[in-house]
Amino acid sequence: MRWWSVANFVSNAGTWMQLTVQNLLVLQITGSAAATGLSLSVQAAPGLLMGVAGGAAVDRWPRKVTAAVSQALLGAVAFTTAVLVVSDRLGLGVLMALAAVTGLIATVDGPACALLGNDLVRTEDVPSAIGVGSLVHNAGRLAGAGLAGVTVAFLGTAAAYAANGLSFLFVAAVIPFLRPLRATAPEAPRTRRPRARAGRRGKDGGARGAGRDGGMTVRQGLVFFARRPRLVGLAVVTGVSSVLGRNYGLTLAVLVTGPLAGGAEAFGAVSTVLAVGGIVGAVLGARLRRPSVRLVGVLAASGGLLQAAAGLSPSLAVLMVLVLPMAVVESLSDTAGTTVLQTDPPPHLRGRVLGVWGSVRTVWALAGPPVLGLLMELAGARGALVAGGLLIAAVIAAGYATRTRRAPVPVPVPAAVPVLAERPAALGTAA
Repeated sequence: MRWWSVANFVSNAGTWMQLTVQNLLVLQITGSAAATGLSLSVQAAPGLLMGVAGGAAVDRWPRKVTAAVSQALLGAVAFTTAVLVVSDRLGLGVLMALAAVTGLIATVDGPACALLGNDLVRTEDVPSAIGVGSLVHNAGRLAGAGLAGVTVAFLGTAAAYAANGLSFLFVAAVIPFLRPLRATAPEAPRTRRPRARAGRRGKDGGARGAGRDGGMTVRQGLVFFARRPRLVGLAVVTGVSSVLGRNYGLTLAVLVTGPLAGGAEAFGAVSTVLAVGGIVGAVLGARLRRPSVRLVGVLAASGGLLQAAAGLSPSLAVLMVLVLPMAVVESLSDTAGTTVLQTDPPPHLRGRVLGVWGSVRTVWALAGPPVLGLLMELAGARGALVAGGLLIAAVIAAGYATRTRRAPVPVPVPAAVPVLAERPAALGTAA
């Protein structure tokens, strides 16, 4: 787990370095801020269209091999971009195509790496592992954003892409030496042999695949997610928080430079406080043992109320005082939500559920900035922060009130080993 955390830190730093440089590169090529936003949307689009299929692939293929191959492919894309930059052959169309390929590979890489990290610890330590992952992510983001400026200034844009390629290869080189616990690894021999036997007994050519996943590779994840009230509730809480909050690079930037009459340095200080709060929240999140959707909702509602208070800040000093606990609470909420998401589904469905989550999360990422932009046009930066924060708290409170009036509905979980289908009487008794 220590090696995996170090590898993830290196990879996250390289990824954020490349994202920062990519925005600068698009601006250099086109001189258009709209084209910069389009490049980010193109990279996110595969997650919306292919996220569920990527999660299904993670459930079907050996996790270590999947993660290592996806990391190597991402490294190859980064090196290709670096070569094109050096040779001055990188146009906007090629850059968009490479961004789309990166997003497509990420639909498999994201859930594979997330679940592989969980396989390295005991079940009771999974929340701590996720908290450590959140801490590594925030630290890598800070390091990557800082290294991007230094690298571009002294070595050029191509060097940042090459450094990111090396970071992916470092992760791919570490993965073969990891030792997942057999109790949680999906590729353990005990779960593979019955599936292979069930497939060989099938009557048609497609029976073998059906024996491995029940014949509904993608549909299983969609059905399970849609019929699981906890996951639907988690999606609503996180979605409302992501659309009406979280985009502080937009809302706080306008607030600081507008009503609070600050400059770029002032916004940089606020961003630093946000990052520090995120790290503190991740450290605290690593101590969570059994987080629930209710805890995620309470934390998200608290973050919404703090956001509303931040929107009313009379000065920069007051804003920075409020921003720190706001970032801590939201980081805790993210860590708790990720723990629920990765531990609630049965092991053989977790990749597919993460794939569904990736598609839904892409919708939030694409919808959030336009919604907040429109809200700021109508109500200003203060109004957007206050209204957004209050709406977050109100929606969560309404959802909790509605949930307490409804009886829980049992959710059918497809069996991981379809051999049980050969015993209809026993299966009927179990059902």
